[in-house]
Amino acid sequence: MELAHSLLLNEEALAQITEAKRPVFIFEWLRFLDKVLVAANKTDVKEKQKKLVEQLTGLISSSPGPPTRKLLAKNLAALYSIGDTFTVFQTLDKCNDIIKSKDDTPAYLPTKLAAVACVGAFYEKMGRMLGSTFPETVNNLLKSLKSAEVSCSGRRECGGGALHSASLILQQCLLELQNEAVFMWTTELENVAALCFKALENSNYGVRVAVSKLLGTVMATALIPKQATVMRQNVKRATLEEVLELMATGFLRGGSGFLKSGGEMLKVGSSVNREVRVGVTQAYVVFVTTLGGQWLERNFATFLSHVLDLVSHPRATQTHVEAVYSRRCVSFILRATVGSLLGEKAQIAAAKDICQAIGKQMKAVEAVVNDANNENKSGAADVAASQHVMVCALQELGSLVQSLNATASPLIQEPSIGLLETVTSVLLHPSMAARLAAAWCLRCVAVALPFQLTPFLDRCAERLNNLKTSPEAVSGYSFAMAALLGGVHQCPLGIPHAKGKMVVSIAEDLLRTAAQNSRLSLPRTQAGWLLLGALMTLGPSVVRYHLPKMLLLWRNVFPRSLKELEAEKARGDSFTWQVTLEGRAGALCAMRSFVAHCPELLTEDVIKKLMTPIECAMTMMSHIPSVIKAHGAHLKASAAMVRLRLYDILALLPPKTYEGSFNALLRELVAEFTLTDNSANTTTSLLRSLCHYDDSVLLGSWLQETDHKSIEDQLQPNSASGSGALEHDPSSIYLRIPAGEAVPGPLPLGVSVIDASVALFGVVFPHVSYKHRLQMLDHFAECVKQAKGVRQQAVQLNIFTAVLSALKGLSENKSTLGPEEVRKSALTLVMGDLDNPNPILRCAAGEALGRMAQVVGEATFIARMAQYSFDKLKSARDVVSRTGHSLALGCLHRYVGGIGSGQHLKTSVSILLALAQDGTSPEVQTWSLHSLALIVDSSGPMYRGYVEPTLSLVLTLLLTVPPSHTEVHQCLGRCLGAIITTVGPELQGNGATISTIRSSCLVGCAITQDHSDSLVQAAAISCLQQLHMFAPRHVNLSSLVPSLCVHLCSSHLLLRRAAVACLRQLAQREASEVCEYAMSLAKNSGDKESSGMNINPFVPGAGSRRDAHCRQQGVNITETGLEGVLFGMLDRETDRKLCSDIHDTLGHMLSSLAVEKLSHWLILCKDVLAASSDMSAAVPLGGGKDEESEKKDEMDDDTMFTTLGEEDKSKPSVAPRWATRVFAADCLCRIIMLCENANKAHFDLATARSAKLRNSKSDFLVLHLSDLIRMAFMAATDHSNQLRMAGLQALEDIIKKFALVPEPEFPGHVILEQYQANVGAALRPAFSQDTPSDITAKACQVCSTWIGSGVVSDLNDLRRVHNLLVSSLDKVQAGKGSSSQLYRESATTMEKLSVLKAWAEVYVVAMKIKKEAETKPKRAVKNTDDDDDDYGTVDELPPDSLITLVQPELPTLSRLWLAALKDYALLTLPAEFASQLPPDGGAFYTPETIDTARLHYRNSWAPILHAVALWLNSTGFNASESTDETAAAVLNSQKCATSIMLNQAPGTPPNTKSLLEINKDRMHLILGISIQFLCSPRPEEPIEHVTSCLQALHTLLDSPCARIHIAEDQLLGVELLSVLHRLLLTWDPPSVQLLVTGVVQQIVRAAQDYLQEKRNTLNEDDIKDKDSCLVLGEGGECGGLVPGKSLVFAAMELLMFILVRHMPYLSTKMSDSPSHVSTKPQLSEESARLVAATVSILSDLPSLCSSTGCMTVLPTILFVITRVLKETAVKAVDNQVQPPVNAALQGLKTIVTLSMAKSDETHKQWTALIRSTLASILEYSQPEASQPILDEVSILTAIALFLWSASTEIIGVQSLQNGCMNRFKNALNSCDPWVQAKCYQLLLSVFQHTNRALSTPYIHSLAPIMVEKLKAVERNRPNNTTELLAVQEGIKVLGTLVALGEEQMFLLNQANKAKAAARQPPPTVHSAPTIKLKTSFF
Repeated sequence: MELAHSLLLNEEALAQITEAKRPVFIFEWLRFLDKVLVAANKTDVKEKQKKLVEQLTGLISSSPGPPTRKLLAKNLAALYSIGDTFTVFQTLDKCNDIIKSKDDTPAYLPTKLAAVACVGAFYEKMGRMLGSTFPETVNNLLKSLKSAEVSCSGRRECGGGALHSASLILQQCLLELQNEAVFMWTTELENVAALCFKALENSNYGVRVAVSKLLGTVMATALIPKQATVMRQNVKRATLEEVLELMATGFLRGGSGFLKSGGEMLKVGSSVNREVRVGVTQAYVVFVTTLGGQWLERNFATFLSHVLDLVSHPRATQTHVEAVYSRRCVSFILRATVGSLLGEKAQIAAAKDICQAIGKQMKAVEAVVNDANNENKSGAADVAASQHVMVCALQELGSLVQSLNATASPLIQEPSIGLLETVTSVLLHPSMAARLAAAWCLRCVAVALPFQLTPFLDRCAERLNNLKTSPEAVSGYSFAMAALLGGVHQCPLGIPHAKGKMVVSIAEDLLRTAAQNSRLSLPRTQAGWLLLGALMTLGPSVVRYHLPKMLLLWRNVFPRSLKELEAEKARGDSFTWQVTLEGRAGALCAMRSFVAHCPELLTEDVIKKLMTPIECAMTMMSHIPSVIKAHGAHLKASAAMVRLRLYDILALLPPKTYEGSFNALLRELVAEFTLTDNSANTTTSLLRSLCHYDDSVLLGSWLQETDHKSIEDQLQPNSASGSGALEHDPSSIYLRIPAGEAVPGPLPLGVSVIDASVALFGVVFPHVSYKHRLQMLDHFAECVKQAKGVRQQAVQLNIFTAVLSALKGLSENKSTLGPEEVRKSALTLVMGDLDNPNPILRCAAGEALGRMAQVVGEATFIARMAQYSFDKLKSARDVVSRTGHSLALGCLHRYVGGIGSGQHLKTSVSILLALAQDGTSPEVQTWSLHSLALIVDSSGPMYRGYVEPTLSLVLTLLLTVPPSHTEVHQCLGRCLGAIITTVGPELQGNGATISTIRSSCLVGCAITQDHSDSLVQAAAISCLQQLHMFAPRHVNLSSLVPSLCVHLCSSHLLLRRAAVACLRQLAQREASEVCEYAMSLAKNSGDKESSGMNINPFVPGAGSRRDAHCRQQGVNITETGLEGVLFGMLDRETDRKLCSDIHDTLGHMLSSLAVEKLSHWLILCKDVLAASSDMSAAVPLGGGKDEESEKKDEMDDDTMFTTLGEEDKSKPSVAPRWATRVFAADCLCRIIMLCENANKAHFDLATARSAKLRNSKSDFLVLHLSDLIRMAFMAATDHSNQLRMAGLQALEDIIKKFALVPEPEFPGHVILEQYQANVGAALRPAFSQDTPSDITAKACQVCSTWIGSGVVSDLNDLRRVHNLLVSSLDKVQAGKGSSSQLYRESATTMEKLSVLKAWAEVYVVAMKIKKEAETKPKRAVKNTDDDDDDYGTVDELPPDSLITLVQPELPTLSRLWLAALKDYALLTLPAEFASQLPPDGGAFYTPETIDTARLHYRNSWAPILHAVALWLNSTGFNASESTDETAAAVLNSQKCATSIMLNQAPGTPPNTKSLLEINKDRMHLILGISIQFLCSPRPEEPIEHVTSCLQALHTLLDSPCARIHIAEDQLLGVELLSVLHRLLLTWDPPSVQLLVTGVVQQIVRAAQDYLQEKRNTLNEDDIKDKDSCLVLGEGGECGGLVPGKSLVFAAMELLMFILVRHMPYLSTKMSDSPSHVSTKPQLSEESARLVAATVSILSDLPSLCSSTGCMTVLPTILFVITRVLKETAVKAVDNQVQPPVNAALQGLKTIVTLSMAKSDETHKQWTALIRSTLASILEYSQPEASQPILDEVSILTAIALFLWSASTEIIGVQSLQNGCMNRFKNALNSCDPWVQAKCYQLLLSVFQHTNRALSTPYIHSLAPIMVEKLKAVERNRPNNTTELLAVQEGIKVLGTLVALGEEQMFLLNQANKAKAAARQPPPTVHSAPTIKLKTSFF
């Protein structure tokens, strides 16, 4: 390959390689030349130009392959434009001669095509120079276009796709020409149009796209020519009317008698040629898009009336299906133009125009209807035509409003528009289609503006009642109500529960009165059932209440028994039968809706009740044919409707429930889809969806994935394809819309019934016995044999779909097909169709074969099938069987995988590789390559051996197969992708074979990338994406990224999808590179070419001509880069997958780049959000208007500059739509989060400023604070509700993150203070009357965050926001039944609870501030300086300022809070206690909405609980329930709740209880809620809830009342402790653990106080009996603790858990385990605090025990404390003492001084324990080499503690005494002066001990050492303060000793006695006491 890289073609090298490799060599040379010509030196090029031209023109006639000829043309044109242009005319003439040549043989075609390509390239590059040759060239091309068509239609079979390819290339040439040639769009305009219409006949999709592009562009140019051309020649411009008239002729034109293809024959020769109509439809869109959004805005009214006239033209609506098709086309034109080209403002204006058009039509209709006596025929026709206009207009209006969402509110609010009146007037239109469309439009409006939903429903109900006698009104208004009910699920806030009751009563009334008036029977019956069906969509919470009534209604519609059925048949005329059938169909439809939407209510009992009417319906089915015979065929439709509904509901129920009726049912089903009683050849629409998605390339079903899906569906061959319309099945108005459709479009009844029967067959088949399976399969074969011709095809299609459906059902049920004879029958059926001429049937047969292999799953069976296909393929020569059997092989591999079919791999691959080389039939190539790709995919690594031959074949085919065979190229792309996946990560390697494979893959990708077909390009992108995944270094991003950016503006959805998906993957790894390369594209396109359409063709990897054509918009990458383009795409794209990929791509870019390029991203978001301030605000928003208008001007400037040159005035960018703005607001929140994780300087103004001074490039979030606030403000005050939510969220984030950032210039103030006004203004609109509850709820949250953040300290400033909360508090008090209810009751619950939660949060903060202020010392009030700064002179506020705001509301608040907590407590009860819930709900919820209410309570209970605890604590539980009447009146329901909770009769008023009882209830409530929650908080629970709950408990236990309560009932404390222990097992954060220890401490203290109280009373009563006092406490007399009952045990368990969590080495179990790490890390600060808290609680525990109990727990406690002391007493640099050490010392002191333990019977144990403890401490303090240096001071302190507190007889043991003295000696001799100083201090206290017997030995032993040390000071003077301190302390001790000595002189006698005492034989425990500490707790 390297030899090919030279400027001239290396002809020697070419001659040496094999024939097969030459094309690849030439291609590689041309690729090199393409890159090098641009970069090469001009003189070099000119020197070699002659030779180069010869080489290149020589290649023209060597019949080059398609990619080669494309590059060839490009290089020739480039060569001339760079070098000299003398010989260009010769070359051009040469090309023209080739084109004119009469040689028509297929071999000469490539040469001709190469010449045509060269001509196009010349004109594109040097159009102006070649002016003189224009006319000749054009005539030439037009002639050859005609001859190509004639010759190809003459010899279709040999040319195959030549017609399409020639058409395509000519279209492209003409498109280039029209840029320059004036005559094309003036004099020749009509001819060009006629030519285009002709080209559209029998066209395929690619041709349609190209022709429509040409037609649309030419028409647009005719209307508004380019400035330059108009100035050159005086040209007559066409008027808009003429242009539109011309287009309309195409839309309404008939077929011109060409041979119809097979598909057309199936569809009965239609008069309007559908391909032409679809093509012209696309051309309309191109026409408007080319002219641009502003043109559309100005001319919308004209355009709209023209387009709507199309659909009212009689030619467009000859049959119903044609009318539907025309409607779809018109809807497509409107959606594609209005939906994507207009901004939101313009869309609102367009909606007004549509409204007027509807109003005008409706007036005309009303005139005709009222003029009934004239009987004019034309009027009736007008009405019929008007229905189609109405449908189009209403659907577009609905779609517009729905896409505008809440931004559309001005449309509803302006009375002048009268949108609602106009739309509701259509509900009375005589045509059902128009009424349904109006209902649908209302549903769209209600979903977009949910506050209209309830009023609409009420209005419709009212009109329905008033106009009961008009059939249209009954039908229209019931449609509207059904549609609105169906829209409720899209409105999160729902509708009031009572509306369900209203609907049921209306429906009942309609059904009851149906029989009264025969004119109204049908409409009323249908309306009643429709409403009941719609009601079911509200879900189980509503339907539950009406279910018994519904079951009764259903039972009564059907006859009860066979006898009744017979009787029915005997009587009744055709009309009553019609009503009956419609009624039963309606009832079944409502049942189906019930089963689909309320699965929770489907108990066995309910199913049994449903089965009664259903079985009856099944029985009735068999009698219907005789009824139809008797009463006429017009009942057929109603009967079919009953069948459809029956099949639908059965498919949803479990088949077991109707096993008994299988036989009858299957007879019906089989008869249905084998068309037994049906004379029409109706085919099912399900076949495509049952075939595998990957087979789309064979079926053409990828059209489903194009932008033109909705109109391309019309051209599919199955019956009525794409003719979905609401009037085919009115029930679809309330069902959920299938994904990806804008408007529900059920297919016509005939097709729907067959679809339903096929689907049900698939459900039932797996449950049928083998015998019946066999019968059915044989019957199918018989049916196919019987039918002939077209009918046979239809029957086969249906049967195959049913078989596939059945096989799919079998594999889903994991069941098998059956014994041999069933398999044989199935095989015969399937195999026979592998050579069916219809490709869809072949595809289905292959799929069925694969599925059968999967279901049977036996190797022999698979082998038999594979062998059959091998044999066929070896012998067969016809296209049909070769394609069918090659697919069969692929499907076999696909369904049994590589392992199951491994042994057939070699044969399959060799056969398919051979077939793929069959150049005579592109169809065989396509199918075989497709199968090959399937095999590569399913074989995985087993395919590795076949990679090289497959790859070389793929490359050869890519270079030789004509590009017009796009299917072949698509399959080649798929193969390439599959091969790359198979080789996988190996592709990174450097071996020779891998390098060859890799370079082959890259060449393949390059060829497919350059193909003109978008599907092939999409395949190329996905190949490169795979390559990038496996071998990222080898994919050249610098060429890939720009080409992807070009594709972002492609007109092909699949290509845009592929490009974005690829960018998404690239952005995940290399976001910054991607953005840089995209920017390089922007620079190139800016300076190389003035037109925005054509980016510079020499950007690497981007083929110029394709780029000019494959887009409607040029790539406009401006300074906002790729991110800007993606944000722009979000406004245009509607495809879900695509948008989510764009979101992800932007997300990845944001995560990796936002912090580095902060300003860039913030500007991006700001520009997107700024669009919201452009929207003409209906509600003026606060101040800042001038700023806003300034912003507007900026916006306009921006749009001016982003568009390049005059050409782009047609494409102004659309202002970002609301959904994009919401995304931008979310991005803002993400940026804040990313900055938080990146660098603290982002939130510190002083640091940020200094960093900015040091490096001007660095950027910090805090410097953009004003922008952040501004963006959040813009979003929070927008029209769109979603955006308001996002804005409030952003505002809350900003407040939380910046609340504490100080303002460096004004010390004592924070930076956010200056934005008070903005925050207030952003919040105010959210509290207005008409704001939805969810926004108010969010705003309350922000309010409480703002008030609690402490940003604003001035009360007057706070009042603004505070008043908002006060006003909402009044709302809360309004009680449940407030009149104006728009939403579900739980929405009110949410709002009220969020208000209470906000108040609770504010109160918690206020109390915290108050507490801090109380603990601080009072400061003098100081005034700020006199000079008036911005803030005015602010007095330092009284510390309890915030509490003064809350205080006045507390009485109300506390009552409401308690009520809310009671509700919450009831709602958390398990389901089995449901009967105990109050029947009419709680204080804030209603029983109907209980499920949704639970969620709201769950979100808000925690802060409320905390607030209630604070309030109870602050009032000391003295507040009784308010006795004033108002309170009792407001919360009536609360009374019930209370009374039920307290098990008292509801009659007694709640105020009679004593304060004590009330407090007890409150305690139970709070403890109950806490324990219930802490037992098992869900993992997703926010940590704030856990902390709030723990803080609440802590606060509660602060008050004496609560302490007594918890201490009296010991089990309560135990329970609480065990729950806290459980909590610690699952929640790790130290903050939680600290809070837990706090609560434990409170519980222990409460118990201590209580016990002390008890002991005191005992002591008073009974001073003599001391012992009884000692028995009090846990452990009693025996000393045992009972787990589960003992508070001490529970506490120890929990505390040990915390200790071991932080110091695992304390536990012997842990330290012995093999995984234990021996190194002991330093405790973190938090851990140290925790350990300290734990130790201090542990030391309190013995005081809760009796003296014997003490002896049980003390060993453990002392062991733990001494171990903690040992581990944490580590010497620190600054001599700081760690908190755990302090706690341990304090604990030792507490224990040693215990009064309890001194009782007689435990004295011995006690002494042993204390000695052991001291011994342990002495032992620990022996210096060890490995340990970190011990903190001697702490150990000495511990020893001193013992010496002070314990008696001499306990620790006066010789061995202990010696140990202690040694420690002191060591300390005195320490080289650290700090230790010396501390040692002196401790000695001083020991020497001064009152018990001389204890101190004397120490004085004797240590005093001499001291004196020595102090003597030494004379020689060594102290050098620093520490040493000085040591000396001073030593002198103090000396002074004391001297004083003691003097005292001793006086008391010598006593001293002698003391000595005598000391000489007495020491106590018996001489040997050092052994350490007997228990470690049983671990």
